[in-house]
Amino acid sequence: MIDIPASRITGIHHLTALTTDAQRAVDFYSRVLGLRLVKQTVDLDERTSRHLIFADEDYGPGALTLVERNDAQRGQWGIGGMHHLAFETEDRDSLRQWKRWLTDWGLPVTGPYDRVYFESIYFTDPDGLILEIATRGPGWTVDEAPDALGTEVKLPPRATMAGGRDEAAIAADSWPAPVPIPTPEMRLKRMHHVTAIGSDAVEIERFYTDLLGLRLVKRTVNFDSPSTPHLYFGVGSGSPGTIVTYFAYPRGTMRPARPGAGLTHHFALSVPDDDALEAWRDYLHARGTPTSGIRDRVSFRSVAFHDPDGLLLEIATETQSFTADEPSDALGRRLQLPPWLEADRDDIERNLTPLTAHDPIGRDKKE
Repeated sequence: MIDIPASRITGIHHLTALTTDAQRAVDFYSRVLGLRLVKQTVDLDERTSRHLIFADEDYGPGALTLVERNDAQRGQWGIGGMHHLAFETEDRDSLRQWKRWLTDWGLPVTGPYDRVYFESIYFTDPDGLILEIATRGPGWTVDEAPDALGTEVKLPPRATMAGGRDEAAIAADSWPAPVPIPTPEMRLKRMHHVTAIGSDAVEIERFYTDLLGLRLVKRTVNFDSPSTPHLYFGVGSGSPGTIVTYFAYPRGTMRPARPGAGLTHHFALSVPDDDALEAWRDYLHARGTPTSGIRDRVSFRSVAFHDPDGLLLEIATETQSFTADEPSDALGRRLQLPPWLEADRDDIERNLTPLTAHDPIGRDKKE
């Protein structure tokens, strides 16, 4: 048996989705959700496309990156694709403040739902990407001992599942007063989890635990489709920022994913440094998992591979530095290109629509 590399996976590195309108995306994520645009560059695999990176340089982990494809058709979630991504908020009060803020912006919001291990609300970005905001706790140990996480199926209380919950009361549950601007307590500090869709719960578990070395921290069911298994994998105790979850629909019971706008293209897990990345590349090859080989993404290096249903994943180095090519107070304000593309800057900029960056709403400019 080939051992998993000593430098283990540490959590979520980033998630990449497609957008049809870069300026609209910047307006939404900066002015509605308060995320900071820390980098605007181009897709290194297709330099005519703009690539945006939103991140919280103070809190991390987990950056949201968007690649612009103006002519992309609407994607569709299904087997072999992602379902949604979740950001973390502080607690139930800040979650309800987010609901009030978003609904006052005119966005349809569902929830807050009791997910036993956290509470959350759902909405979509302008391209239809499903977004969730989830509370930090109460965590995985509310129904299992810390050393027994994921050892048995935990069925949710009926009052938390579709068909048993009070939908009218949930819809009415919000912050009672208008929220003039997102408060520091509401700040979305990191990615809470990402959720994908697979076809075989046994194969999914083997892939994440045996191959990638993550821990299965919860076996339960999809609260909104209780006949569907829902598996949660994480690092260590399964802190937010390390969680990957899967809905497991047997083939024939769920459509395949269709790539496109509003759907995640891939997500990446992190490892500490270049040495760790090289060890993971060699390990995956030795275990019979083909990879892309190591790619230089300027801020980090990565290898790409696929899960059992064909979903694209990466392992990427934590050693990314958004300030390597521009100062902290100017992040995201100007198109940044890797050294090997600088000679073509004029041609590249000529083919890109000008973009206006914004200070993230609810942030002190001194930060």
